Amino acid sequence: MKMIPLGRSGLTVSELCLGTMTWGSQNTEAEAQAQADLALERGVTFWDTAEMYPTNPVRAETVGRTEEIIGTWLAARGARSRLVIATKVTGKGQVVRPGEPITGRSLRTALEGSLRRMQTDYVDLYQLHWPNRGSYHFRQAWSYAPHGADRAAEMAHMTDVLTTARALIDEGKIRAIGMSNESVWGAARWLHLADTLGLPRMASVQNEYSLLCRQFDTDWAEFSLIEEMPLLAFSPLATGLLSGKYAGDVTPEGTRRAVNPDMGGRITPRVFPAVAAYLGIAARHGLDPCQMALAFCRSRPFTTIPILGATSVAQLETDIGAAGLVLAPEVLAEIAAAHREHARPY
Repeated sequence: MKMIPLGRSGLTVSELCLGTMTWGSQNTEAEAQAQADLALERGVTFWDTAEMYPTNPVRAETVGRTEEIIGTWLAARGARSRLVIATKVTGKGQVVRPGEPITGRSLRTALEGSLRRMQTDYVDLYQLHWPNRGSYHFRQAWSYAPHGADRAAEMAHMTDVLTTARALIDEGKIRAIGMSNESVWGAARWLHLADTLGLPRMASVQNEYSLLCRQFDTDWAEFSLIEEMPLLAFSPLATGLLSGKYAGDVTPEGTRRAVNPDMGGRITPRVFPAVAAYLGIAARHGLDPCQMALAFCRSRPFTTIPILGATSVAQLETDIGAAGLVLAPEVLAEIAAAHREHARPY
């Protein structure tokens, strides 16, 4: 497993990241721990979670359960020093502290809860799950209209959060801070304040990215490359669509679609022709479609670390097989042609 620097954070992480959001909902604790064992064995030592997990769906009675499962595993295996663990503080609009925005105070409160559940003294990468001002992610781009947040208030909020992050770093409770579901404007403001005030720099951004969702490929790509801010790509298999298991508009039992029929707005009249195009490319070149999709993410000119979200050990084993896979120029050419023909299928 290749190890790469996480931007300018000083952290070194595996080229693939283990996602955990199904642990405690679609996966039992035993299944989750089997995934954790396999990931560690295969060198996937960068793990991502969040205080609100598990998802699909998010329920008040299960909030924090994923972190608890990680904590139980860490206590049993004693492997904390071998891992780089990322988690997230929830913003307003969810069942965790409903209606409360992210502030320096909520950052500290949420972190203390995560540390307790995961039975650890520190988090390597602490991320803001989404901006207080809202975002265009999760299919919100179709109706997105920026509301012109008060710039001075936004700067004060960001300064408060970064000042608290500095204190948490000094206390040894976090090693770096990052963000998720953010825009280029937001990222630029965070970095400007960090540079101007001598506060911690946002180390990374976790946004959606896959063969079917390529919003990151323009302004964000330039920003990511120049500012050395890696993309932690969530849903790199488009919630399983790129595996082909839903091809023909079917819904196998036990899958994410069985619980979430429209896959968070990803099921559209355009999506299955796009999926078929990518499945065809993989078949023509003798590639596993999941491994091809993950290798595509790693092929980008900006640093991209795909987050693997599997609901079985077998799926995770296949996904980890993408490590080190380099796609041939002719494969990338066919992918580029398919993208032009099936741009933005959802």
